[in-house]
Amino acid sequence: MATRPVEPAAAAAALLADHAGKSLLRVLTCGSVDDGKSTLIGRLLADTGSVPEDQLEALARDSARHGTRGTAPDYALLVDGLLAEREQGITIDVAYRFFATPRRKFIVADAPGHEQYTRNMVTGASTADLAILLVDARKGLLPQTRRHAFLAHLMRIPRLVLAVNKMDLVGYAQEAFARIEADFAGLAGQLSLPPVTAIPLVATSGANLAAPAEAMPWYRGPTLLEHLETVELPARAEGPFRLPVQWVNRPDASFRGFAGTVASGTVAPGDPMRILPGGSETRIERIVTADGDRVRASAGDAITVTLADPVDCARGSVIAAADAPVEVADQFEATLVWLDAEPLLPGRAYLMKSGATTVPARIAAPKQVVDIATLGPRAQKTLGLNDIGTVTATTQQPIPFAAFDSDRTLGGFILIDRDSHRTVAAGMIRFALRRSRNIHWQALDITPEAHARLMGQQPLVLWFTGLSGAGKSTIANLVEKRLYSLGYRTFLLDGDNVRHGLAKDLGFTAADRVENIRRVGEVAKLMTEAGLIVLTAFISPFRAERAMVRELLPQGRFVEIFIDTPLAEAERRDAKGLYAKARAGELRNFTGIDSPYEPPTAPDIHVDTMVETPEAAAERIVEAILNRIAAS
Repeated sequence: MATRPVEPAAAAAALLADHAGKSLLRVLTCGSVDDGKSTLIGRLLADTGSVPEDQLEALARDSARHGTRGTAPDYALLVDGLLAEREQGITIDVAYRFFATPRRKFIVADAPGHEQYTRNMVTGASTADLAILLVDARKGLLPQTRRHAFLAHLMRIPRLVLAVNKMDLVGYAQEAFARIEADFAGLAGQLSLPPVTAIPLVATSGANLAAPAEAMPWYRGPTLLEHLETVELPARAEGPFRLPVQWVNRPDASFRGFAGTVASGTVAPGDPMRILPGGSETRIERIVTADGDRVRASAGDAITVTLADPVDCARGSVIAAADAPVEVADQFEATLVWLDAEPLLPGRAYLMKSGATTVPARIAAPKQVVDIATLGPRAQKTLGLNDIGTVTATTQQPIPFAAFDSDRTLGGFILIDRDSHRTVAAGMIRFALRRSRNIHWQALDITPEAHARLMGQQPLVLWFTGLSGAGKSTIANLVEKRLYSLGYRTFLLDGDNVRHGLAKDLGFTAADRVENIRRVGEVAKLMTEAGLIVLTAFISPFRAERAMVRELLPQGRFVEIFIDTPLAEAERRDAKGLYAKARAGELRNFTGIDSPYEPPTAPDIHVDTMVETPEAAAERIVEAILNRIAAS
């Protein structure tokens, strides 16, 4: 079997075909730098006969060029495929390896040891059945050991192995092993980890990997491979049936199937189901696979089901057992592992992806952050790279979910930056907040449409954005005067004026700017529901918040107007003296100086104040708005 890096899905498919009927164990290896993770995996591959002869010959050549053991084979090279890894002697990416023994199939994820690669460790942990935590016998438990143990606890990896490596470098001393085992037992108790199996070994020689170590007769436990082959797998099929819908299959008008991988439980045709988040009830009609219809499916099976009734079910829905449906909510307490170099901006709308569901979500400032040194809480206003904290997450619409402790599929999620599309955090839902169940929309007889008819106009938000001193307030004021003279009902929300009341408690940090725009957006939305044309003049420096306000409104109701003035010109004008204060260090977090401005990439209206006067710009904006209203 080849051991070169391949696409996990393709390799897993080949593995299943070659070893059908065997159970599959997903293993994560993690530890500090130089603890020997890659060597351990490479040695396991070699000792199980999973490395072809030509690759063993290549390993001998590569060991002489890139190895760290002289002329002896350096088994880490079987795993460390990236050139940067070989040159630095560390693992950077998550390397997946696939091998099998007569008793079981294995997918092994080799996670990086450096703290800055926590995201890779979380990736590998998300589907792991068992984690191998490596410790150097000479060094004992290190800060990264504590971090990885805590992450294993957070990710609810159900089986743990403490692999005490490099026992040859401490003379195979039982005392050294016992001391590390005792230290880790204390950590495991503090974290309420599942039972831990501790194994002393030497990855370079293979001692206690696939064969017992003669140099450690005092150890009478299983070898690592024996333990991996015999450890009991979690019984995922015991929970209630849940199928997150990944795809609606409509090849023609006669077939409508719902495809996905069963997250938990079992199902058979005729079983009663509830479709979430809508709540419709129906029954399973057929279970369809590439090999034909089946009479039963269980956790881990990729299937397509058809339903007895034409209920509302789409990608992102969850088909669940009718007598044990999943919950639906829009506010949660969650644990976040922050994975991005840019810190969390509380109040910003990120994209939350849970299974096949993707919705905008706002994250509040952390309630607490974990101090890895003590595993206790500490106060902190945001989350930085590799921080782990407890937060409140609010989604734009209710989503089906389960607590991560009981269902890693429906309880786990990632956060995506809406502008850069980077994955910035991994999250675990702990529970829904009670207020999400107790607060409901009140039906009102006078609708926003009725208010608009009474006003006799199309409600809009005219969102003026640009640097301080660009001319936003001046032009917005001229636009409002012109609309008012034409008989339109308007209201102007100006940035400085709002900070005297609605945003009086906010400063000018990035997080405060996000919250300022969130409040203004919500107020503007309410005003449009009253039938008004709302003008806002705010720097609003971040694209994400401007996009958030746009999404609060019905399509076509948000008009982004970019008042484009170069920084040098805005600073030259400096009517309020703010740029001078910022340059003198008297005013911090000033946009354009020590805080960024993200200009619109495709504004609805673009005003270049270097070539157009405020009066001309206002007339052009009014003409564009009137044309928009006439066309609606």
